[in-house]
Amino acid sequence: MTARTLILILGDQLDASHAALRAGDPSQDVVVMLETLAEARHVWSHRQRVTLFLSAMRHYRDELRSAGWTVDYATLADEVPDLAAGLTTAIARHQPARACMVEAGEHRVQQQVASACAAAGVPLEVLADTHFLCTTTEFAAWAKARKQLVMEYFYRWLRTRLGVLMDDGKPAGGRWNFDAENRKGYGRSGPGPRAPVRRFPPDAITREVLDEVANRLPDHPGALDAFGWPVTRADALAALHDFITHRLPRFGDHQDAMWTGEPWLEHALLASSLNLKLLDPREVVAAAEAAYRAGHVPIASAEGFIRQIIGWREYVRGVYWLKMPDYAAGNVWRHERPLPEWFWTGDVDMNCLRHTVNDTLAHGYAHHIQRLMVVGNFAVLAGLLPQSVCDWFLAAYVDAVEWVELPNTLGMALNADGGVLATKPYVASGRYLERMSNYCAGCRFEPGRRSGEDACPYTVLYWDFLRRHRGTLGRNPRMATILKNLDRFGADELDAIARQAGRLRDRYAPLPPR
Repeated sequence: MTARTLILILGDQLDASHAALRAGDPSQDVVVMLETLAEARHVWSHRQRVTLFLSAMRHYRDELRSAGWTVDYATLADEVPDLAAGLTTAIARHQPARACMVEAGEHRVQQQVASACAAAGVPLEVLADTHFLCTTTEFAAWAKARKQLVMEYFYRWLRTRLGVLMDDGKPAGGRWNFDAENRKGYGRSGPGPRAPVRRFPPDAITREVLDEVANRLPDHPGALDAFGWPVTRADALAALHDFITHRLPRFGDHQDAMWTGEPWLEHALLASSLNLKLLDPREVVAAAEAAYRAGHVPIASAEGFIRQIIGWREYVRGVYWLKMPDYAAGNVWRHERPLPEWFWTGDVDMNCLRHTVNDTLAHGYAHHIQRLMVVGNFAVLAGLLPQSVCDWFLAAYVDAVEWVELPNTLGMALNADGGVLATKPYVASGRYLERMSNYCAGCRFEPGRRSGEDACPYTVLYWDFLRRHRGTLGRNPRMATILKNLDRFGADELDAIARQAGRLRDRYAPLPPR
């Protein structure tokens, strides 16, 4: 078939209202969708992540065909080498006058597509991604007017512009931000009884993908037996309803809390559906605001959740496209230790890390504080190479697409971008983990100890990080109070901390032999 337009749809662009499809014509245009092992192996992807993408793509393909579209779809069995090769083959097959796509979620992929079209002599039209609430051009204009990027100011600007949680031009509840009320632990009694999280048993298409992934990627990390992620828009809408009804009311108080054996807690589990674009952020925000307006959800819960979408999600995308490709090389702390092997096995004697990594391997999921204050915190304190940590985050989590993963990991979790994304490094001692979880109760280390064999590695490494970087950190007003605590330590104790920190880094993240 000769096509007027070849419409390329990537695996994270499964919109119900896709911009290129709205501009297309099923009678003249052909949709191309490509599965490639090269994308699964770009990083050592968790097998549930691969399964989620491929199953959601195949469901979307069938929906398009039912709607009258011609879909040229390559599965793993077609052994397409990579996206560029698959696109080149599709162009040769359909001889289109032009190609069209919505802007990719990864700089590397966008470059691949552009190069393939240029080599084939086919003009490529790249449409703005209307899924998002702020275009990259709008973000760049907002950023240009500011000396420093601060998410809170962007959040207020975008929320005002959209009219979300606003009453007569002022923020609902009288405050822009209820973050101070979003940091409660569960206490000794734990999270208590809750409605079970809605999961989605694999249908025939998903079972087929599970089998293929098990056979073709046997060496990749991650269990497959617990797969239950939404793979269709109907699934995603059901997951949204489940969260708004059962967990959003308690989300605000406990969104930062952690508990052993409880991977989901009050969290939404909607990031994968949003990032595949099975859900539109407008409908998600509207559902949360409606629940608040109806009196079913307190303002701290509604605002805290909406801030993650209107604030962080849109903000990190803006930073990604504003700063790439140089952004990916950030390493302001000059960390060089390789990723330890136990990141792929969970075989580590720190209880918080063992539970978080094993939750990740079992489900392809850990919530944002586990990612930030358990994994990311350790990576900074231990001096892990930022790029290896970013690759792990991109590989390990089912919701990971580079536009959202890279700034959150490199900038927020690792502070390796020199403060572009976040205004201070998010580092903490074992005391924070003790306050926000029950991990320390099952651990051989003491979170309050700074020296000795029983001292928590987080605590030792935290104080050593502050000691080593006091000059740099001292220029940050947000760190001034924390750094004053170092004045309480004598020279002998600081030396002891430094020696033990060196031993801990060599134990948990050894450098390769030279």
